[in-house]
Amino acid sequence: MKLKLVIAAAALIAMSALAQAQQGGAPPKVPKPTKADVQKVVQMIMADKAKVQAYCQLSKLNDQMAAAQEKKDQKKMDALANQADALVQKIGPEYEKLMEGLDQVDENSPDAKTFGDMFAPLDKQCGA
Repeated sequence: MKLKLVIAAAALIAMSALAQAQQGGAPPKVPKPTKADVQKVVQMIMADKAKVQAYCQLSKLNDQMAAAQEKKDQKKMDALANQADALVQKIGPEYEKLMEGLDQVDENSPDAKTFGDMFAPLDKQCGA
């Protein structure tokens, strides 16, 4: 997965958790993922064609979200965030938990690069 997508997906999950917190439910604190956590989730996604398809659609949505954010189009961002949330749900709770954990990783750290590289086989499935 492109590192940018990893960070954007993590931010999306964080936005969802923030909305949950505002509705009264405190989001659980998720630990920073390990390489084994990332590898397990990547393998889980690659083993299921429907999850691969949802992952690839999420990647395309990320580009649209970046464009909407650049234009400061909050309405479009909200709509895309809802679509992205539905795709994250299709991929599964393991992926969602991983993305929440990645929110704790500095995007300029060696771990972030390593985690991003671990998504490369999955990105190839999307034609990236």
